[in-house]
Amino acid sequence: MEKKYDIIIIGAGPAGLTAAIYAARSGAKVLVVEYQMLGGQASLAYNVQNFPGFLSISGMDLAMKMHEQVEKLGVKICYDEVKAVNLEEKWVEVSTEKFFAKSIILAMGAGARKLSLDNEDRLTGSGVAYCAVCDGAFYKNEKVVIVGGGNSAVGEAIYLSPIAKSIILVNNLDKFTCDKILEEELNLFMKKSDIIKVYHGHVVKEIVGDSSLEKIIISNVKTNEIKEIECKGMFISIGRKPDTDIIKNQITLDKHGYIITDEDMHTSVDGVFAAGDIRVKSLRQIITACGDGAIAGTKASHYINN
Repeated sequence: MEKKYDIIIIGAGPAGLTAAIYAARSGAKVLVVEYQMLGGQASLAYNVQNFPGFLSISGMDLAMKMHEQVEKLGVKICYDEVKAVNLEEKWVEVSTEKFFAKSIILAMGAGARKLSLDNEDRLTGSGVAYCAVCDGAFYKNEKVVIVGGGNSAVGEAIYLSPIAKSIILVNNLDKFTCDKILEEELNLFMKKSDIIKVYHGHVVKEIVGDSSLEKIIISNVKTNEIKEIECKGMFISIGRKPDTDIIKNQITLDKHGYIITDEDMHTSVDGVFAAGDIRVKSLRQIITACGDGAIAGTKASHYINN
């Protein structure tokens, strides 16, 4: 691969891919670096119903359409893990190469937030999971637990309903925080079937298992009453954590680790932009990530031209 580019984009989720489209259309020479999957977290959505132009489309299909557009514009993609970044000097180092640019767009997104309980890491992949679309098939006709009460958690319960034998939703709040339409869909399903049970106002206290998950222990947040739930799988869906560890000492972040930008997606470092779930914002959706990417790609192009 060539070593020098006008713009390097770290991350190939909706924000990164959209930034690549806009930057390439502006005539910039663009490199996208991604080591996990095209589409990022969005590609894990089994059914996207709120992206303009599509009544219904899977996250993976939407990501592939974006990728096709990026490739046709001549954008280069490096599938490798970023080992180091220097934002002031504008270089990105992967496992065997170092790439240089005039501008960098940070679009690494946010990863799954953990419960931080004993055995969670040890049993990840052996009963503990963070994506029902990825791992749901492993738990066909099994008892599973979903932790969370937002869009992702409720969506995963609906997705797993034809797969799992039974599903228990454990929500630390006294009501769901998901979109109303999702809650209505869940309630409609629960009226027709008894395989889904909800424990509002409960938290997971322990994850139990030797070589694989055996059960979890939950507690009522008001009464401290303890319940043991036997299960083969647990899907943790309690939000996201920004993937900013590699650049946290080089750029201004908020107290939660999200990148602070202005309305042009410019960060505290000259010539460095951020887009998508990685930055401070009030709404994190595929469509808002694309909007961020469009601005970042355009403004980065203006920056290098000026």
